[in-house]
Amino acid sequence: MKALVYTQPNEVQWQDQPEPTLAPEEVVLRIDAVGICGSDMHAYHGHDPRRLPGLVMGHEFCGTVVETASARVPKGRRVTGNPLITCGYCDYCVQGRNNLCSNRTMVGMTRPGAYAQYMSIPAASLVDIPQDMSAVTAALTEPAATALHALNLSMRVMARPLPESRALVIGGGAIGMLAALMMRHYGCHRLTVAETNPLRRESLQQQLPEAQVIDPRSTAPTENGFDYVMDAVGSKITRQLALQAIRPGGTVMHIGLQDWASEIDMRKLTLAEITLLGTYTYTTADLRATVDLLAQNVLGDLSWVETMPLAEGARAFSALDAGQIAASKLVLVP
Repeated sequence: MKALVYTQPNEVQWQDQPEPTLAPEEVVLRIDAVGICGSDMHAYHGHDPRRLPGLVMGHEFCGTVVETASARVPKGRRVTGNPLITCGYCDYCVQGRNNLCSNRTMVGMTRPGAYAQYMSIPAASLVDIPQDMSAVTAALTEPAATALHALNLSMRVMARPLPESRALVIGGGAIGMLAALMMRHYGCHRLTVAETNPLRRESLQQQLPEAQVIDPRSTAPTENGFDYVMDAVGSKITRQLALQAIRPGGTVMHIGLQDWASEIDMRKLTLAEITLLGTYTYTTADLRATVDLLAQNVLGDLSWVETMPLAEGARAFSALDAGQIAASKLVLVP
């Protein structure tokens, strides 16, 4: 089979790879669509020691079962899945928080991922989708579930309900776009999105005409102006921006990991009684709930998603790196 292989920093190649073998209680999928995640771009730049050259990345997928070693999953079923391979018996798994599984591994990180014609995955990781759902829409389940999980965590601790809050999303990539669309669905009408890429700002404004879309380099978010801030970038600069923008008593959700470490304004965090949250991926329950949201079209027409052939994945990564893609999400298809 053919697969897109991470060969060295800033390089992926379309190469021949061995087809996956069928293991007990696993399935082999024909990949029908797979998204490029910000974490894949991070690895592409050589900034993720967990993803090493020689790896087939890709964990935002939709596929069709072509081989199965599970009595529960028939051939021909179209599915998405949880790329986190979890144990099912640790404290976190039995609490329903399997995103924190003590023994987790991951598709596209510790085992070959979905930038390939075929991929194997445990049957227990599969998530059903409506069989008439488009492959591109289904491939958005994983990033959308990341946004959903972050918002659900945030709403548990916010001092006032989201519809009553002034909200700021920093970053208009896939997670930022999806989070903003979900906030609108939840009734948040005082929404600002900060994005530096002019092509993405245009796309954001088209999808969120009621929101204020700004370039934070020229129009700084109002200091102490927001009840809720989501940092969907996670750089030193955006962390500082989030703490500047949040009001006393507000909630900051940190979801991006562009920079792994930096200082923040701990004095304001303490004296202004700010709630600072981190989040990691999603639970399987979040993935199932996200499929329902996508099936109900509550996130709009998804016209902001662009597609390219999987075989041209090297060009796709290069274009994303150069900021030449207007879309907040790029999905590769066979």
